[in-house]
Amino acid sequence: MKILVTGSAGFIGFHTSKRLLEDGYEVIGLDNINDYYDVNLKNDRLKILQEFDSFTFYKSNLEDKEEVDRVFRESSPQRVIHLAAQAGVRYSIQHPEVYIQSNIVGTFNILEGCRHNKVEHLVYASTSSAYGLNTKYPFSVRNGVSHPVSFYGATKIANELMAHSYSHLYEIPTTGLRFFTVYGPWGRPDMALFLFTKAILASEPIDVYNRGDMVRDFTYIDDIVEGVTRIVAKAPTPDPEWDSDHPNPASSSAPYRIYNIGSNAPIQLMDYIREIEKNLGVEAKLNLMPMQDGDVRKSHADVTDLIKDFDYTPIWSVKEGVKNFIQWYTDYYKANLSSH
Repeated sequence: MKILVTGSAGFIGFHTSKRLLEDGYEVIGLDNINDYYDVNLKNDRLKILQEFDSFTFYKSNLEDKEEVDRVFRESSPQRVIHLAAQAGVRYSIQHPEVYIQSNIVGTFNILEGCRHNKVEHLVYASTSSAYGLNTKYPFSVRNGVSHPVSFYGATKIANELMAHSYSHLYEIPTTGLRFFTVYGPWGRPDMALFLFTKAILASEPIDVYNRGDMVRDFTYIDDIVEGVTRIVAKAPTPDPEWDSDHPNPASSSAPYRIYNIGSNAPIQLMDYIREIEKNLGVEAKLNLMPMQDGDVRKSHADVTDLIKDFDYTPIWSVKEGVKNFIQWYTDYYKANLSSH
């Protein structure tokens, strides 16, 4: 089976592509290798994927409709995992226009590609940021998401609505996955774990928002990939129990589903920092800061539906996950721990 993975040089896209290739799928990768963060890291991920004969790569922009159409035409994927997007809550406050192009126009082009090429299943990345002002924990896909607190979150909610309209109009099976703070080896340099590790090793203070009073559903990358690969293999069908008088936001009379994908075991940010300190053998200098715009104090994923529909259970603890990341980081950057 051929699977198109957009954002294949990105953190989640790389790991997902690698797992699919190892499982014997043919993978078509699409990425524009933009400079939102270190391009070398993206290219190094790509080199690993290019060692597989069953991997084909297109360096393309999602916003370029002709280019996206060409990728679909030439590669004829049966399924699509759409992970490419402009990420980052903070960045969306400074550069909202980038999110319109990448997340709205880009996703529209992917939906059109799926429609005109009879794709069997589209799985796409949404985000826990969709929950915005919600404070009913754990976050459930059965609750509404009409109050985003970041423009990034707003574009991802828009993607879910766009997908629903295509599932309804053209019977394209679509599954949206709301990711919760993904971390692990080959992670994104703009994420907390990466930033903290780098700063601690350089004896620089780390910025701790809301003075450390934060709770996150940190999800290890292998748990995410396990979920994504199970989900892409099983396309949704219309929900026989769907009731238009009492609509469940996570399903539909169309072949459409939304799932949370998280660890279901949220932890305090300060405990996460202690785990990093322990692995580095260095104490962090804390720069305690107020809450940032667009941020939320707590995230906690209710993954009941995922467990029920896919027999999926996250298995990685933060202890193991952070250890694996630091191991990778020190190997990759040849950072010398013993000099501290």
